Formats: sequence, C-alpha cells, structure tokens
Amino acid sequence: MISLLEEKWLPVRRRSGQLDWVAPHQIVEPDIVGFAASRADFNGALAQMMIGWLQTSTPLTTDGAWEDALDAPPSPAELQRWFAPHADAFVLDGDKARFMQDFSLAEGVETTIDALLIDAPGSSTIDKNTDHFVKRGTVGAMCPHCAAIALFTLQTNAPAGGAGNRTSLRGGGPLTTLVVAAKPISLWHDLWLNVKPQRAFLQHGGDARKTDRHFTFPWLADITKIQAGGGETQPVQVHPHHVFWAMPRRIRLDFADVKTGNCDICKRASTQLLHRYISRPQGLNYKGPWRHPFSPYYETKEGWLPVHPQPGGFSYKNWLGWVFGSEQNKKKVQAASVVGHALAGTRELSLWMFGYDLDNMKARCWYETTFPLYALGAARPAARENLQGLVKNMIEASEQAVFYTRQAVKQAWFGEADMRGDLSFIDKAFWDSTEPLFYKQLLKWVELAKQDGGIDMDDSKLLEEYGTAWLNALRSAGMRLFDADIVGASSFSQQDPRRIAEAHNQLKRNFDGKAIRTILRLPLPEQEEKASKAGARKKQSLVEPQAHSNV
Repeated sequence: MISLLEEKWLPVRRRSGQLDWVAPHQIVEPDIVGFAASRADFNGALAQMMIGWLQTSTPLTTDGAWEDALDAPPSPAELQRWFAPHADAFVLDGDKARFMQDFSLAEGVETTIDALLIDAPGSSTIDKNTDHFVKRGTVGAMCPHCAAIALFTLQTNAPAGGAGNRTSLRGGGPLTTLVVAAKPISLWHDLWLNVKPQRAFLQHGGDARKTDRHFTFPWLADITKIQAGGGETQPVQVHPHHVFWAMPRRIRLDFADVKTGNCDICKRASTQLLHRYISRPQGLNYKGPWRHPFSPYYETKEGWLPVHPQPGGFSYKNWLGWVFGSEQNKKKVQAASVVGHALAGTRELSLWMFGYDLDNMKARCWYETTFPLYALGAARPAARENLQGLVKNMIEASEQAVFYTRQAVKQAWFGEADMRGDLSFIDKAFWDSTEPLFYKQLLKWVELAKQDGGIDMDDSKLLEEYGTAWLNALRSAGMRLFDADIVGASSFSQQDPRRIAEAHNQLKRNFDGKAIRTILRLPLPEQEEKASKAGARKKQSLVEPQAHSNV
C-alpha cells in the first residue's frame, strides 16, 4: 500500500541547499525552506495541496491559536495526529478508494502516463508533428510519487479536454496567489500564512453540515453521491473543504502493469514505474458561485469569475487588484481571500503568484513571479485606502503611457495609428522597464502610509512632487523605447523619416498633455490652462487605451 501520509514523497529544499524527500508531517522541520520538485507546476501544486491538507485538518479555531502556531509550529508527531483521521483518503493504490482517482472506474480509455502533465503534447499536436518545444516521448514512466503530484496538478488546473472532460473548479489553468514571507523563514511559515482559523474558514462557501467524508474527499465514494449523472456540482452540495480537493477528471492509475527503473520526472529508482492510466468523461461538473481562497476574481455580467493568466504574464499593473482588489477601466477585481487575511498582520510579506496560460487544452506558457507587500498591515485602514487611490492613479497613468507609446510606434512604422496588429511586445517592454521605478515609488507611499499621520491627501505639494516624478519616469521610458529600443533600432533605410519625426513629436506632446496629467492630479501646463480658460484650445482627440484582458 502506498500511503501518502506515511511515505517520504515530498521533494523539499533545506536551508543548506540540500534536496531531500520528506513525509507530510515533516514539513514543520525548521530548516525546510521550500518545495524542490523538478517542475515549477509541481511546486505550485504541492504548496496548494499542503495548505489544503492543513486547512482540512487543523483543530485550531481562533486567531490567537493561529498566531501561536505561526511562530511555534506543532511538532511532527502532533501534525501527524492532525493528518491521521484522513489517512484512508491519501492511499494511492489498492482496490478501494485512491487519492484523487475515481472510486468506481473499472474500465475506460487507456492513456499514456505523460498525459497527466498539462504541458504534454496532445494527440492533435503529435499528428501534425508540431511538438517543437515540449517533445513527445520524454516522459514514458513515472514513479508513484510523481504520478500523485501530477494527478493533483491536473485535477487542480484541468484544462478543457474535449467533450465531457471537465475543467478544474476554477476553470482551465487558474491563477493562484499565495502569501509568503518577504525573506525566507521556513516552508511551514509560508504554508501556514495561507491557512485560516478553522471557525472563520467554515463560514464561507459550502455546507459545513455535510460531514460525510466524501463531501470533502470526493474519491471516497462514487461521484453520484455528490452529483447526479449529467448534473452539476454547486458549493452547497459539498463541505467547504472540498474546494481544495476538487476532482473534475475521472482517472484511475494502472498499477497492474508496472516496471522497475528510473522515473522520467524525478530520476529516482522505483520498482513500480507507471506507464498508463484509464479515464472516462463526465467527472464532477463545477458550476455556481465557487470562491476559491487562492484566486482573485473579476466581475462579469454572469457573476464573479476566477482570474486566469494571459499572454504577457504578470506585471505591476496587476498589483492593486491582486493585493487589495480594485475597479479600473470599469472592471472590478477582488483579491484572493488568503491575501486579505494575511494583510491583517504587520509582517513583511510577498505575494507569490503562478499559473498556466492556456489556450483551451494547449499550454502556451507557465508564469510565476512575486509582488512585494511591504508590511501593509501596519498602516491604518484610512491610510491604506488613500494608498490604493494613489496606486490606482499610477497604474492608470502607466496604461495611458503604454497606449501613447504603442500608438506612436504604429504611426512611425505604418502611418496609420489605428492599424491592427500584434504589438503586445511594446506593452510588455514598457511595463517591464518601469516596474523597478513603480516599486521604488510604491515603497515611499507605503512608508508614509505607516506613519501616524498617514498620507495627507490635502498636501498638494506632496502629491505634485510624487506625481511629477512618476510622469517623468513614464515619459523617459516611453521616449527611450521609441527612440532607442524599437523605432530607433530598426533599419533607417526602410523607414519614413518624416513619419518618424511626426510620431516622435506627437508622443512628446501626449506626455505633456492633459489626459495623463489629470490622472496623476497634476496641474496643467500654463499655456494649456490659459487656452482652456479662453476656450480657444481645440479639443484633443484621444482614443482611450483598451482595458488589458489580464485582470
């Protein structure tokens, strides 16, 4: 029997840099600082799994007990006692219930084991011979431990997979945001920051009265115990802890035909290398007002939906929405609930975010980064509200500057500013080049917010000083990208000098114009003020920048 409760199957990194494999109850050892799987998506999945395991198991119900456990974690023996009641839910093989596998699946479509990996080339890719980057046949065998991680990763991120193959509870390839220490302390510390006191957690989502264990771990019974054939699974049909253990795919690993050798993922020797699994469609079909604690959500006409990574990845344009929640360009975003819980304290924290950018069932890219949080909990609520307003202005000004720069490049290259085409590289270059300056200025605002007086929104001199500094940074970045990195870097003989000059001059005028200065609450240039008051200045025709899809 392969017990995921007892076996040393979690790849971790110790403070010395040593890689090791430990059992789940060992994660409290103080010199373990992180997971160390050979795949980034496995590390993200392991973090989510262990947070979910802790949240499902913890007997601690009060804020005080939660605080005590953060600084003085339970012993390995005590943590084992937390986990022990769920031991049968974490058995990977055998004839009965299996971890993350369909309870009653006896036959189905045979599939090679590499299909558990989200970025593995699909049958269409192989048929078209377009597996240029992730090659077929690189993973032909997995040890049971890597198969368990791959299985959880797939169920947690499940992309669209054809008729009846369900996506994850948060849709295909959700964005995950977790709170971690700004400077590494321990793995336990980072995991526990995302666990809530049990009493508070059980008040949100699901039905805490559904205590039969298959309502938490759906593989402990036939799925019809939760969902009728062809039906849906709503939050009220299951226990609140089910959100961590969602099982949209009906899969069962094939332990009948195993071999001895080295795992193609972790490279360790195993006597039970798995080569295939069976599957059937029509797993749990998650619908309704699900709110996963690890995901930010955005508002649509149909309700609130989880955010998914988009082409181009993450940048500081997402900082406000994913940290505090925001409303920009008529789009409302709510931060993940674990973020709000962590910000109630005064610790120096970071936000770790990751996820797949998926095009239906095709993985385009894995994105992962961190945002600084700067001990925001130390600021008073009113000061934090003022901070949010100022950051919103900075980001909106950046969006306006990106629009100006992109339009100028279009005009210089094509002469038609409204010409369509993929110029997203300009946007990414702009956001990347201004990101260090954004966080430098943000830190100054945060330090002011944490002072007794907070941020004085009536101090026009202060607001003008910081607004001018940010406008100068945006102007410098936009002009540099135009002059040196993009238009100026192209072959001069193939360009129109007059068109370039006109676009360059228009870009300068836009950075000195009314729209961006108004966003930053800066006074208008003297000549514009006079012209505006006299009614002589022509109304500038501005096309507003389009809202970015990566909310």
